[in-house]
Amino acid sequence: MKAGSPDLATLGQRIRHFRGERSLTLDQLGEAVGMAGSQLSLIENGKREPKLSTLDALAVALTVDLADLLAREAPSRRAELELELGRAQSSPLYASLGLPAIRPGRGITDESLEAIVGLHHELQRRASEAIATPEEARRANTELRELMRERDNSLPELEQLAEEQVRASGHRSGALTHREVSVMAERLGFQLIYVDDLPDSTRSITDIANGRIYLPPASIPGGHGLRSMALQAVAHRLLGHERPASYAEFLWQRLEINYFAAACLMPREASVAFLQSAKKEKRLAIEDFRDAFGVTHEAAALRFTNLATTHLDMTLHFLRVAGDGALLKGYENDGLPLPTDVTGSIEGQWVCKKWSARTAFLHTNRTTENYQYTDTPAGTFWCATQTGRTDAAEFSISVGVPFSQAKWFRGRETKHRAVSTCPDESCCRRAPSELAERWAGRAWPSARLHAHVLSPLPSGTFPGVDDSSVYQFLEAHAVQ
Repeated sequence: MKAGSPDLATLGQRIRHFRGERSLTLDQLGEAVGMAGSQLSLIENGKREPKLSTLDALAVALTVDLADLLAREAPSRRAELELELGRAQSSPLYASLGLPAIRPGRGITDESLEAIVGLHHELQRRASEAIATPEEARRANTELRELMRERDNSLPELEQLAEEQVRASGHRSGALTHREVSVMAERLGFQLIYVDDLPDSTRSITDIANGRIYLPPASIPGGHGLRSMALQAVAHRLLGHERPASYAEFLWQRLEINYFAAACLMPREASVAFLQSAKKEKRLAIEDFRDAFGVTHEAAALRFTNLATTHLDMTLHFLRVAGDGALLKGYENDGLPLPTDVTGSIEGQWVCKKWSARTAFLHTNRTTENYQYTDTPAGTFWCATQTGRTDAAEFSISVGVPFSQAKWFRGRETKHRAVSTCPDESCCRRAPSELAERWAGRAWPSARLHAHVLSPLPSGTFPGVDDSSVYQFLEAHAVQ
């Protein structure tokens, strides 16, 4: 135990409680155990850790068993409130207010203490709900992207954990099955249950008390989505995640569970063997990697970024770009000049119209990857781009490498080539002078409002999740 820790504070409360029951003063009890009353006061206030011999003497003098003296429970509701107040006032949140600490002396009634502690609980709850402004979120996301760039987008400890869990499920080769995912959950004491009334703000809900993981009844073709969501829920438990105290922690937890799920669906050993063989034959292709493990194109592309630098000795970049040209997600360790704002954030920035992530939308054949070389101020890059569509909009997924490494990929023979000088605005953002002269001041477009720009981040213990609907769902499905 450390001085000032909750355990010492509880011990002090229990000593004070038993001393009061026996109507002993500090000096009287101190004399009985051979110490000054002032020293005993420090122990009762949780400021000093007593020796074992002192604890034995106190138990004898107070006529209680040593086990009772050392119990972790507060001896009374009043003592419990005093302990809670002490913990609350020692928190960083309270310290940030610059207010003095209150000593719960005899002049404060139990009712007043209940009210003060209740206010602290509400203050903490509200602080937990609003855990980030949009600026904080963008900053946290940028810092996380830079961290993963330093690590070559690889987390070996999660790779190892995933390998162990996959082997324990009985999986040997091919795509990970729904049954094997269920076995992984069962080994942790959880049952996968598919329901059609999950709250709209959630992808899955884990009932920790009753050992259930609730998932939607249907997903994208191939079942990759359901397997991935189940594995993400399992990862929270395996990694011992607690409620996030900041948006940065929330993002890190999301990254960890997504990484674990991908490492299970595309295990390192089998994936590396597949990719190394393809590289040797100079036929690397995200399409083939995707089909070999029964996942989405985006999942295969992201997994490729985890393995390419460490196991294939190549640098690369990944882009997910919306149909309007906005960068939704990106990673690079090959020097590709990603567009950024003044904070260093890439999300929402316009991608050059000459990059394959944009030109792929112009192709009529959307069933296979589109290949392109692009000359940029940072050098020449080769990219493979696949387009797709959600219910809301279309998007493109690109994986690319520097020119010198294109030789390992299928599609390296492409004749498509473009020149990009972005971030120079004359590249693709500034209209040709003759068009500008002809139309400047003679047009008035009605701009589409991007509502997310004006919206704060959704509140909640977990950002964007409606706690009330989650609790109502759990109550409706609770094991009776």
